Amino acid sequence: MTPPLPARLPGTGLVLRPFSPEDEPLVAQALADAEILRWALGAHLHRLPADERAARWLRTRLAAWSEGVPDFAIADPHTDDLTGYIGLRRIHNGNAEVGSWIAPWARGRGLAANALLTAAGWALSPTDHDGMGLHRIALHHSTNNPASCTVAAKAGLLFEGTMRQATTDHTGTRYDSHLHARLATDPDPRQRVPTPS
Repeated sequence: MTPPLPARLPGTGLVLRPFSPEDEPLVAQALADAEILRWALGAHLHRLPADERAARWLRTRLAAWSEGVPDFAIADPHTDDLTGYIGLRRIHNGNAEVGSWIAPWARGRGLAANALLTAAGWALSPTDHDGMGLHRIALHHSTNNPASCTVAAKAGLLFEGTMRQATTDHTGTRYDSHLHARLATDPDPRQRVPTPS
């Protein structure tokens, strides 16, 4: 049995926590960003008026959490202000996919990789250590979004190949997608020993 979702997961320069209705103004600012709009919002949200997207997106995250789905707000550890999102989806048979975005005002600080390290470390930990007990976490992203390759590598998700035309943006345009994954049996990237020079 999966343990309850954690109230807070501390990471390097961040904390993962549940979303709150008070996050809506910052969610709205983030969802106005062109990169988040292109890669992280589905066509159903694009069809809504812009001023309704944040409320709908946030309502889905709050409902998911109440049903035991780990959709975390990435937050500043000092102010608790929203800096991004990371969540696990398609959880089945010990496998999950991860999706995330970083708000434009918080980019360039390594938050995406650190959030992925934190979330994956928890999700791949055994249930008797308060983890989810998953075996595999996968991340796939458009080849037109190369920053995600860097994030995946820093978080210990190995490159497994290219999936042809597996990703679409909100217009329905298809893109090749890179697939990365980390297994529970892979070395924890947070425990890497520096190589001698």
